[in-house]
Amino acid sequence: MGPHLFSPPPPPKGQGLGKGRGAVPISVAWPRGGVLLSSFSHVSVFQVILERYPKEKVLPALDRTKFLVPQELTMGQFVTIIRNRMALSSTQSFYLLVDGSRSLVSMSLTMAEVYTLNQDEDGFLYMTYASQEMFG
Repeated sequence: MGPHLFSPPPPPKGQGLGKGRGAVPISVAWPRGGVLLSSFSHVSVFQVILERYPKEKVLPALDRTKFLVPQELTMGQFVTIIRNRMALSSTQSFYLLVDGSRSLVSMSLTMAEVYTLNQDEDGFLYMTYASQEMFG
């Protein structure tokens, strides 16, 4: 995947971050403390909070919970990236639940579609990951 998955993309060539160039400095307050200050020259990424299911015992914790995800990325691609970050073997399974609907979503949906359907009031898309033991 590209270098922009977990950081905002650089401005297009010929566009700086100065006044009148399309970039608007914003301050994003992350839930549970912390503030991200950044400048986005275009809105092509979404803010995703990915948390471990509280009773999860099998899957490892991720090194971060806050991600900037490109809107054209599919859920299947996002799942692959998260699997690689957790270093899961091919026999280990995990599920991504979208907190807006508390359900699984189709792996063919783009992140833009998932975000539009399930975004929270604060502008974040909340997801929870868990293993199958969570279901009983």
